[in-house]
Amino acid sequence: MRPGAKIMFSIAAFLGIVALVYIFSTMWVQDDAFLYGLEYTGSIAILLAFLLAMMLGGYLQFTGNRIDTLPEDWEEAEVEDKAGVLGFFSPGSIWPFAMSLAVGVLGLGLVFMYFWMIALGAIMLIWASTMLSLQYGMPKEKH
Repeated sequence: MRPGAKIMFSIAAFLGIVALVYIFSTMWVQDDAFLYGLEYTGSIAILLAFLLAMMLGGYLQFTGNRIDTLPEDWEEAEVEDKAGVLGFFSPGSIWPFAMSLAVGVLGLGLVFMYFWMIALGAIMLIWASTMLSLQYGMPKEKH
């Protein structure tokens, strides 16, 4: 079993114990004279965290059994054995800033429920994300 799967299953085991303790303590321990019983919000949150950890552990276990030995598992591995393609990073682009402005306009529109501002922010966000995706696919004079 890979270390990632072991860590996720350990977290899941911890969350399972915490969920049991939390559920039984909220069901049987009364903090006042009138209100007691299962506390649904916390119980569901801890159970969902347990299920998420189990799901991730299962995925890591499933994929770990099907891949070859990774460079970090070799004793004689060098740093460059793990290095892959780093990709291309834009040295200077205005579009991430434009996207953040569009998200700001959209957020303000949602906060104050100005439908015209929501529409403007959505249009700005679609335009900025499209231009970010296409900035190196167009000739330099077009952007």
